Amino acid sequence: MGTYLYAITAAGHPLRLSGLNGVGDPAAELRTVTTKDLCAVVSDAPQELRAKRRDVAAHQGVQERLLADGAALPMRFGLVGTDDAQVAAVLEQDRDSYLQRLSEVDGRWEYHLKVERDEDDLLREIMRESAEVRRLNDRTRQNPGAYDDKVALGELISQEVQARQERARADIVARLAPAAVRTADVEPTKRHFLNVSFLVEREKAAAFSEAVHAEAGQRGDTYTFSLHGPLPPYSFV
Repeated sequence: MGTYLYAITAAGHPLRLSGLNGVGDPAAELRTVTTKDLCAVVSDAPQELRAKRRDVAAHQGVQERLLADGAALPMRFGLVGTDDAQVAAVLEQDRDSYLQRLSEVDGRWEYHLKVERDEDDLLREIMRESAEVRRLNDRTRQNPGAYDDKVALGELISQEVQARQERARADIVARLAPAAVRTADVEPTKRHFLNVSFLVEREKAAAFSEAVHAEAGQRGDTYTFSLHGPLPPYSFV
């Protein structure tokens, strides 16, 4: 059947798990696997596990309860060990690493930020500021059959878009990083040129959120900032 993992905590964690259920249908009963210094919150793994809303909510609910009472290392949804003995063996084997990670995330939450920019506004900026883009654009308009000029124009615009997005990304992260403990990059999406997570101390969460909103205000309506959090510190485990 296997052992499903929710999170790892220090052995002294309060572990208030009453009223919570695990994944599966019927919902699995939660239990703990403990060693001298560490504890893993687990349950029996269901025969078939899919990322259904009910199971994802159960998984996150356990983690949020644990994080409310102290440091916890949230495991990704769907992580299954062979059995409790294997989980205990891993806790012992990687004891020092887990304890260090617990120290790093203690009293901290993850905030995830995505930023996108209106494409038309970016293209207008490139056209306004790049003489070479304007020259090639005029030539392709005057001569629609100028294939080489069209290719060169497309490549130049692509390079300009990438360079400007990278500068904007670096600038935004540099402005917000002082309000966080650490940052973790995530692959950009087709829409979002910036996709990054911040590890933030709980007592500074309001200040970090204000800094994000201030940055969004300075960028104007052509930028869209999407801030999600507080979240379990998945990106820093």
